[in-house]
Amino acid sequence: MNFSAQDEQFMRRALELAREGTALASPNPRVGAVVVSSDGQIAGEGFHIYEGPKHAEVLALEQADEKSRGGTLYLNLEPCCHQGRTKPCADAVITAGIRRVVAAMADPNPLVAGQGFERLRTAGITVDAGLLEGEARKLNEAFARYIVSKRPLVTLKSGMTLDGKIAPPPGESVNPSAMGAGGATGGWITSEEARRHVQELRHESDAIMVGVGTIIADDPLLTDRTGQKRRRPLVRVILDSRLRLPLESQLVKTAKEDVLVFCSFAEEKKRSELEARGIRVEQIALGASDGRPDLELIMRRLGGLEITSVLIEGGALVNWAALAAGIVDKVFFYYAPKILAGTGAVPFATGAGFRRMSEAAAVKNVTLHRFGEDFAVEGYIRDPYAPLEIAG
Repeated sequence: MNFSAQDEQFMRRALELAREGTALASPNPRVGAVVVSSDGQIAGEGFHIYEGPKHAEVLALEQADEKSRGGTLYLNLEPCCHQGRTKPCADAVITAGIRRVVAAMADPNPLVAGQGFERLRTAGITVDAGLLEGEARKLNEAFARYIVSKRPLVTLKSGMTLDGKIAPPPGESVNPSAMGAGGATGGWITSEEARRHVQELRHESDAIMVGVGTIIADDPLLTDRTGQKRRRPLVRVILDSRLRLPLESQLVKTAKEDVLVFCSFAEEKKRSELEARGIRVEQIALGASDGRPDLELIMRRLGGLEITSVLIEGGALVNWAALAAGIVDKVFFYYAPKILAGTGAVPFATGAGFRRMSEAAAVKNVTLHRFGEDFAVEGYIRDPYAPLEIAG
């Protein structure tokens, strides 16, 4: 399909509108819609937020009113054709008299998956799909993982030196256990620009996950500090096999039913004390070999809570545990132009490691980013749009 420059212009506007739903649409997809009247002018726009029951298409059509007739609808995601909280958007498009629909991609939701397009075509509407599809797929990759596999998209984030160290030797670092933020005596590993971007990753995520060692060593808040609106607070997930979470930690003091602790052994008194402070404590079976709560079971549980994306900001042990458990979908690694060297400095991941090169986690579709003098590697270990093969 050959799209015009005007088509691309209006689709970029639809994508821009869809991004307005960041942290406001989950667990639904981020969708933006633009209605262009028959004379080539924008007549209506809309984007979806979960608290607003109307979908982007309906909002744009209502704003355009009669100018929708004979016009073109641009949107980044196929219109739904099933009854959910709202009536099918495909029917609203047909009723409005739209002549042509330009969509970036099909809806990965198995209840739609091309059927919305088919309903439009059956009604005589021209449907052209695939414009800026790559950008559209990236925008809704968390929704895709969630709606296809009922698991959140898991991003493993870390900040490190060029030689893969996340902290100086223990005793020299602000946070010898976690080091995910890249902080060390005399300054941070990563730049201010990189650390600002980490906040953007937090804002795009439904949950952040660390090990209890991070809390004990660094006493972080683990909050979204962008100042941008969220529909739900960032859920702070703590892996704490023996329930060692300090009652005096900032995390506990600021808990407002947004802290979820997964443990394997729970001393009843400590559990009651945490729950009295608004913290959810759930007991999860141990993983196969590392003596920690089973991460696959945790991802299954988070999916059941309608959490579509998890950002892991753990330390060396948690990083390896996540890779070993096979729960990581993508990585976002920040590199500073520094070299720590030495055997005492903390590596990105500590554990058994993959024994053969053939077993190594392969990162594909790599994108490089620059943040001041730092750079970051973003890539995928598995396709968010592909169903997971998980027993049980």
